[in-house]
Amino acid sequence: MAQVEVNNVTVSQGVRMLFSLMTPNESSFATVQEVPTYVSQATPYFTGLILLEIVLGWLKTDGPCIKINDFITSLSAGMMSRLPQLMMRSLELSSYIYVWNNFRLLELPWDSAWTWWLAFFGVDMGYYWFHRFAHELNILWAAHQVHHSSEYYNLSTALRQSVTVQFSSWAFYLPLALAVPPSVFAVHIQLNLLYQFWIHTELVKDLGPLEWILNTPSHHRVHHGRNPYCIDKNYAGILIIWDRMFGTFAPESDQVVYGLTYPISTFEIWTFLYYPYLWQRFWEAEGISNKLSVIFKGPGWTPGKPRLGDIADIPQITGEEMPHNPTWSPAMQAYVLVQFFLLLDVYNNLLMDQMVGILEAEYGQNTLKYLCLLFFNLPPFKNIEMFSCPCPLSLEVYVPQAYFWLARKHGPTLPPC
Repeated sequence: MAQVEVNNVTVSQGVRMLFSLMTPNESSFATVQEVPTYVSQATPYFTGLILLEIVLGWLKTDGPCIKINDFITSLSAGMMSRLPQLMMRSLELSSYIYVWNNFRLLELPWDSAWTWWLAFFGVDMGYYWFHRFAHELNILWAAHQVHHSSEYYNLSTALRQSVTVQFSSWAFYLPLALAVPPSVFAVHIQLNLLYQFWIHTELVKDLGPLEWILNTPSHHRVHHGRNPYCIDKNYAGILIIWDRMFGTFAPESDQVVYGLTYPISTFEIWTFLYYPYLWQRFWEAEGISNKLSVIFKGPGWTPGKPRLGDIADIPQITGEEMPHNPTWSPAMQAYVLVQFFLLLDVYNNLLMDQMVGILEAEYGQNTLKYLCLLFFNLPPFKNIEMFSCPCPLSLEVYVPQAYFWLARKHGPTLPPC
């Protein structure tokens, strides 16, 4: 019986990719060049699950479970986060191959199930420590806070990633390069990432005994919460056992309120605002010790407080918190949706043709930026977008200049660029 294929993989393989259920036999390769681009192959399955979540959420709540402004912002940030790979190879893989070629202590067989499982556990533990440090070191939190900036929790939130986060994760996997072949690592770094997609949902509740071993939607909801009991908890990628072992586990109890402890209330897709804030704190700190602490201690640290800050400083949840959701017309929502999905074709070209992609990347990032600025429902941006749409190339230089003119004219009512 013929098997149905979507994006060059069978439906069975596509589903198992998302749940880290691939077997060693079907996902072991001699060279890195042979390793499939699982993340790209999974795109139709991302889309299918997002649509399924929207439909089920609508049926369950008699209304949409997503907000278009937040949804588009998350997807736009995810698209932008992949653009550095247009210019260079994955830093995680490149650094891994360098260590393997120059410093490996032994060479485990690439086709051994033992090697495959060692990489599975090794990559997952490496991710746990990277994720934990991304919350506990202010300099790494500057990148990771983008992922936590959404005040909603759905599958699109999984795609909200920072452009800069990939420049800090690579170091945590290098110990594996002393023995595990790069081709095996290249498989597991992708499968580990794919697993983390489906746990970003409110529709899946308790999973019974699996909650003891696996990272589940319930556990990850806690991680995304700004309730005091949620702070610095549940860093796991696939296995929650790491949190249980290292004392960072917390079960879901009170209703989780999502987002940053101090919401930034913006739909700006770059969300680099934390870097200037960090720089300002660095210069204002007195003495070299405090300056270094600003960078290498937790985001909640201040002089005289514990390394990660005082949990008593976390704002209490009142139950009256409302996600940031400015009012904007249905016509504008429809316009943004149409423009965004047209831009997906540009994005596909980016990944397929590097020379065309570099030119389209500039246009694409400008378009995404202005679409997200429309969410603030400010008339000047509506006019700019309507004018720039039919002639994007000629306005690539002048539209950003117009933005800064408007920023000076309208002052604090405009979001930072």
